[in-house]
Amino acid sequence: MRLALPQWAGTLAVKAAVFITVMCCALAALLGILVHVSVTNQTVGQARDRALSRLTDATAAFEAGDPIGRGVGLDPPELPGALRDLARAGDRGTMVADHHGRPTMWAAGPADHERVLAVEVDYSQQARTIEGLDRAILWSSGLAIGVTVLVGAFAVTRVTRRLHATARVARRISGGDLDARVDDPRTNDATRPQDEVAAVAAALDSMASSLQSKLLAEQRFTADVAHELRTPLTGLHAAAELLPPGRPTELVRDRVAALRTLTEDLLEISRLDSGRERSEPDSEPLGALAERVVRASGTETEVVVLRDVVVETDRRRLERVLGNLVANAHKHGRTPVSLTVDGPVVTVRDHGDGYPDYLVAHGPQRFRTEGGAKGHGLGLTIALGQAEVLGARLSFSNAVDGGAVARLTLR
Repeated sequence: MRLALPQWAGTLAVKAAVFITVMCCALAALLGILVHVSVTNQTVGQARDRALSRLTDATAAFEAGDPIGRGVGLDPPELPGALRDLARAGDRGTMVADHHGRPTMWAAGPADHERVLAVEVDYSQQARTIEGLDRAILWSSGLAIGVTVLVGAFAVTRVTRRLHATARVARRISGGDLDARVDDPRTNDATRPQDEVAAVAAALDSMASSLQSKLLAEQRFTADVAHELRTPLTGLHAAAELLPPGRPTELVRDRVAALRTLTEDLLEISRLDSGRERSEPDSEPLGALAERVVRASGTETEVVVLRDVVVETDRRRLERVLGNLVANAHKHGRTPVSLTVDGPVVTVRDHGDGYPDYLVAHGPQRFRTEGGAKGHGLGLTIALGQAEVLGARLSFSNAVDGGAVARLTLR
């Protein structure tokens, strides 16, 4: 089971935007750090060279007994302690520190009698230069990231829009609309570059066309077979009626009747498959209609009306649906069988072994039976097809305490 995530977290556009943003930020940070370090090293190096040059001149003047000049002092109290210790140890060095509230480059070296000769150089201009550079890096990085994200989002959205269109067509096809096609512009224009989305769209259109051709061929075959069988069956039925009474005649008539029923069922399925069947709704009291269906079935079926309603439906088609459900319950289930009306919901329940797992999961499939069951699987297929024509929802499940449950929900 997948971890539940917010709806926006699973979209390709958001993932791509996050990826582009992260990569832009990482690249901007890397470039900014490189520029900052390079310019800072260059600026600090120039200031250090200047301070050391002045320190060299001041040291020579001090040793010659000449005036050492402005910005130069012996053991100035503001000199950083670390630099003072370094100079007293006999080495020369530099350090940037605040002096009177402004950044200053200090250079210090040893003088006589463990004294330290120090030079201070104003570092304010260089510090402002580095700060301005950092601000420019931040602003330019933010602008570059924004522009890149917008351009990337635009490009990704174009791709995801085409993917969403392909997904919508796939859902329409799975819902039975075999005329649906993606018709991606790139697949129809050989001069344009073909990308992966165009390849998926072309494959889906090709699959839909192939599937439509096969289903149409199957529907034509079913209809042709049923039509071709009607004429000889009519003659066979008439001939069977002329046979003398007896057990063999009863068997022949029974088989001829079963074959005629199968032929009529095939014709009805072919009409439903064609998608040309239309409902002719009228107002019908659902409780009375259910009782009429049970009486016509000639079976011992209990009718329970919890809440009767008047529905706008096609009476003939609804009777066909309920009649097939009741007949299937008695043929493949066990008594007692009940038909319950609860508002616009009609439930047919038996107490047999229940529906097969494949039927509960995928719905009825023609000419498929399991567990030694008799029949062709056409009754429930017809019931499902007629329910779709009515705009109703027919679902199949098994009761917890055993038995098959068919639930028809009318709109």
